[in-house]
Amino acid sequence: MTANTHQYCNTAELLKSMAELYGNRDAILAPFGLTHNGRSRFRKLTFSELDSLANSYAGLFCVSGLTKGMKVLMMMHPGLEFTAAVFAVFRTGAIPVLIDPGMGRQNFLGCVAQTAPDAMISIPVVHWLRPLFRQHFSSVKLAFSCGIGSPPWVIGMERAATPMSIKKRGKVAFSPVAVSVDDPAAILFTTGSTGAPKGVLYSHRTFLSQVDIIRQVYGAGPEHVDMSAFPLFALFAVALGMKTIVPHMDFTRPAKVDPRVVISIVRSQRVTFSFGSPALWRTVGKYCRKHGETLPTLKLVLMAGAPVGAELHELVGSIIAADGATRVPYGATEALPITDFCGAEVLRDTAARTAMGEGHCVGTVNDGITIRIIAATDAAIPHWDESLALPSGEKGEIVVKGDVVTTMYYNRADATRLSKIADSDGQVWHRMGDMGYFDEQNRLWFCGRKNHRVITAERIYYSVCTEAVFNNHPDVFRSALVGVVRGGVTVPVLWVEPRRGKMPHGDGAIRRFIHGLREKAQGVDICAGIDDFLFMKDFPVDIRHNAKIFREKLTVEAEKRLGCK
Repeated sequence: MTANTHQYCNTAELLKSMAELYGNRDAILAPFGLTHNGRSRFRKLTFSELDSLANSYAGLFCVSGLTKGMKVLMMMHPGLEFTAAVFAVFRTGAIPVLIDPGMGRQNFLGCVAQTAPDAMISIPVVHWLRPLFRQHFSSVKLAFSCGIGSPPWVIGMERAATPMSIKKRGKVAFSPVAVSVDDPAAILFTTGSTGAPKGVLYSHRTFLSQVDIIRQVYGAGPEHVDMSAFPLFALFAVALGMKTIVPHMDFTRPAKVDPRVVISIVRSQRVTFSFGSPALWRTVGKYCRKHGETLPTLKLVLMAGAPVGAELHELVGSIIAADGATRVPYGATEALPITDFCGAEVLRDTAARTAMGEGHCVGTVNDGITIRIIAATDAAIPHWDESLALPSGEKGEIVVKGDVVTTMYYNRADATRLSKIADSDGQVWHRMGDMGYFDEQNRLWFCGRKNHRVITAERIYYSVCTEAVFNNHPDVFRSALVGVVRGGVTVPVLWVEPRRGKMPHGDGAIRRFIHGLREKAQGVDICAGIDDFLFMKDFPVDIRHNAKIFREKLTVEAEKRLGCK
């Protein structure tokens, strides 16, 4: 089923339908601290209770003046209140605005100014600090607070209900505001890891189509128990009827998760399904392997946000259920998920090709999605023509259309013009900004970001392809290719982040390490001409997944170290 034939128009109806089907079953568990032995303590709501809490909030929002089409900045901790509040805003016809809080103050304030929210829902401390940034929040006319210690000038959501009061009150009704499936549903900001953060405008069709694909491709549904290691996935989990557990962790630093917390949750709640950053699962997997731990109930682990190599698939696959699987959904905030690939196929079929520089295979195209490869250009492409598509096997920019593909950025006509292509069928193609190609089995391969290519007089280096060759060195954790201008000529530079304890010290050790890197790349044409190698203990990475490398920062640092002007 696609959103074109979906029985609902408002995304909020998904929670209502789950409450009708599975009312007394647990919907969401959220942490409120740890016990003395490090185990998570949880508050929880059933589907019926979560639906009633959302209705209570929606009623408060409406009587306070929130109306259809108003933009609502949401700054809450992941958990019961946040999940209920998002569905409540959907029910009023208003538009939640979701911005990663860890992107840095200036980026965050820029995103707020870009959207000019009409209302905001946040934890108390944000309201107390808001007067210090009055200019950025000047558009906010309605303010709601969730938590203890709210300022007197905001509306406390406790006036409507709390999770505990809902348990005593029973069912609360609310009639959602009528919306079209193509009405704006939310504004989700990109992390800014590959450019300035942009607000992606989602319609209800986008969300409903994403739910359909997650159900169809991954079998997500009420028979699963989910651990939402990526906080927004909890919204999809409850919409699919899955009991979901929000782990006790800092979601802006998934690589720093305490693996014992994850292990405890998976075991105590008998978790079968989880979506999280590759960085999180690397941390958990390494701990389990070191201490002989396993997670035998876990059947399906989804990892996304950066290329997932064979080593990580093997590591995670070794600690989950014997018949479990690791899967990689490929996409972006603007279009997700568009392909799917299984870890078993990586290990069996594509890992060796990746190691030789062919790129990372991201699998087969999901039903209802159309993908083409076009010649890379920085120019706008106003209208689609099938003649733009390159033959199979030829590298180019990945473009995609389908119901999960968003049609515009909010208040960024310039970015929309450069990223979207209008089609004659009324749909829009999104230019992913990623380079790739289709192989002989019609599987899509990812070669890196378009703006991460290093173009020299001799050849084009594709970041992901080249890096994978060097990553096979036993002492390399990861590498990053950048280009610098030296003497008026662009030259490739390879950054290396060694494995823990393998950082070379002294000229001799550095020369030996570099010699080993050159040996690894010997005879591989896509690595020819790389003569500059630099080392760094920890690469700068994105705040959402801790996996995307900030190559722009590494380029600046390379220019400094190499004395480029």
